[in-house]
Amino acid sequence: MMSFIKKLWGTFWRPAVHISLGILTLGGFVAGVIFWGGFNTALEITNTEKFCIGCHEMKDNVYKELQTTVHWSNNAGVRATCPDCHVPHNWTDKIARKMQASKEVFGAIFGTIDTREKFLAKRGELAQHEWKRFASNGSLECKNCHQYESMKWEEMSPLAQSQMKQAAEKDQSCMDCHKGIAHSLPDNMDTSGGMVSQLVSQSQNTSYTEGSNYFSVRYLPMYEDEALTQSGGELNPASEVKVVAVKGNAIQIEINGWRKTKGFGRVISEDFGMNIPTAALSKDAAQNNTLVQKFEEKEDDLTGLPWQRVTVKLWMPKESLVDNVDMIWSETKSAYTTNCSVCHTQPAENHFDANTWPGMFNGMLAFVNLDRDSEALVLKYLQKHSSDFSYSGH
Repeated sequence: MMSFIKKLWGTFWRPAVHISLGILTLGGFVAGVIFWGGFNTALEITNTEKFCIGCHEMKDNVYKELQTTVHWSNNAGVRATCPDCHVPHNWTDKIARKMQASKEVFGAIFGTIDTREKFLAKRGELAQHEWKRFASNGSLECKNCHQYESMKWEEMSPLAQSQMKQAAEKDQSCMDCHKGIAHSLPDNMDTSGGMVSQLVSQSQNTSYTEGSNYFSVRYLPMYEDEALTQSGGELNPASEVKVVAVKGNAIQIEINGWRKTKGFGRVISEDFGMNIPTAALSKDAAQNNTLVQKFEEKEDDLTGLPWQRVTVKLWMPKESLVDNVDMIWSETKSAYTTNCSVCHTQPAENHFDANTWPGMFNGMLAFVNLDRDSEALVLKYLQKHSSDFSYSGH
């Protein structure tokens, strides 16, 4: 053993022409440490907000917009900088992102976006690139700070709680619902025209009467009890309900529809064989025979799936319901016409049947920006004006 160690020692320190192998190895190690340290130092310099806003394309456009949002100034005193949201935190993805960013450096050098007008013209394309990246990694940068498991559901509004819990179940990408939260949306994509807020504003004039029918203007939480404490599910936008009781700020509603009997039967559809969702019940509510009244069953010849007619009674707050569905259709028709003419002439509403429209509509969503409520409203409009309900030519 000693002889082996001596030979090894001799090999390391035997002169290699002028310098020993040991000196070369040691020198290479030191040089590697210096190089690695220098590389990482340079990398971190490019990973600062100061570096990001070094070119006026960033400083005079998106950086100014950031300063007007909650990510810049908030009660917690926590500020999100450019690299927090746009540079992955793990090393390999960070390097890949830096390589992609070399195109941005090229653009800055050659003045690809050297004016405000050029930036606005390019904004839609730039936004799509980022949204696609966030979609592919599940909004990983957002979730470095915002984690579903750390959320305090009880401190959220009932509506936010309902929507966020569904997002958490699917580990949904934040950008699916929160585009435009730190920067302005591209002009040609912010085209819903405040549809939901307009409908919610109109709903504030609604008077609730027992025995009358009403229509939802957004996703709304439902409850099993009058005190609105035990979740019963979620009412879909543009869905018809009948008010059977009015108690203070709460109303008891009746939903009539059909559900597939496979699984827990949580999704209530408007009619037999039509995938036009009215509500999604909680698992407990769907299995509660005191809440769900069951009627006849029949099989869908097209799919072979058994369906069952049901009536469901649940409670919800007095909010976001209107007594005239035409209010909803007026707003959604305008949103459909505006959004889906950005790239091409949109098909007539009755060009497809109710069950075909969801697939067609989902293909359009990559090219427009609608929030979750607006998406559901426009899709319901298309389904309710599809060839199943309209017999005019197209």
